[in-house]
Amino acid sequence: MRDAKMDKARSLYYGMFSRLFTLSAEYKRYYELITLVETLKANPLDALSAEAFEGLHMKLPSKSNVALMHEFDTLFYAPKTKTIRTTASYYNNGVENGKKRLEMQNFLAKTKIRRDEDKFSDYEDHIGFIFTVMAELSELTASGEKAYQNTAYCIFEEVLNDFVDLFAKELYEHPQADIFKDVAVILKAFIEFERIYLDVSIPTVKPFVAEAAVEEEISQEERERRERNRALRALGPKKEDSCDLFVASNAEEEI
Repeated sequence: MRDAKMDKARSLYYGMFSRLFTLSAEYKRYYELITLVETLKANPLDALSAEAFEGLHMKLPSKSNVALMHEFDTLFYAPKTKTIRTTASYYNNGVENGKKRLEMQNFLAKTKIRRDEDKFSDYEDHIGFIFTVMAELSELTASGEKAYQNTAYCIFEEVLNDFVDLFAKELYEHPQADIFKDVAVILKAFIEFERIYLDVSIPTVKPFVAEAAVEEEISQEERERRERNRALRALGPKKEDSCDLFVASNAEEEI
């Protein structure tokens, strides 16, 4: 049984990550990001993400996005520093325009969502675009359009799940990460939640642990998480269709 409120909350998380990883100079999107951070930090998923939300909120001044844009450029686009790769294809087989991009294109072809190339020039398997798509699909599901449940499931299971741990690890360990170090901790907690909710297994890659040193706190969190898991597994959707059986909508919407 699906919970519309849960899907709405998931869409807020995906929307926050979309605004963090598809950075725009438009202040409107930055204001939306701050609003989402303020909303989500009121009910964090665990103790580590609660602390990270507090840090993230403090590091995002309400009247300027300069600090965020500077760190974004340093981590992802600066030619003189180690930059973090952002496409699923790169983590899958070492090329930017590879198998996972094609998979995303195929999934999008079965929905009304299309990439607006004027607004988003990166590939369809760019992590920011994946988060944007997942935000839209979660919102549609929360609004009662149940046909999108399977597509969202498949994108998470077959594209995002395979590389997001390694991406978060590189983000957290980057020597110039500050704002995005907190983002990595929140992302880790949310992905763990999604795996439980969608009943998707951790990939073979060793999972990312944000704070290995705080063993006692993590152990306590694990005990609390296991209690939540029982309830979440009862709510989480079971995969009823294979990932190539989704029935398309004829209408198209660019994002």
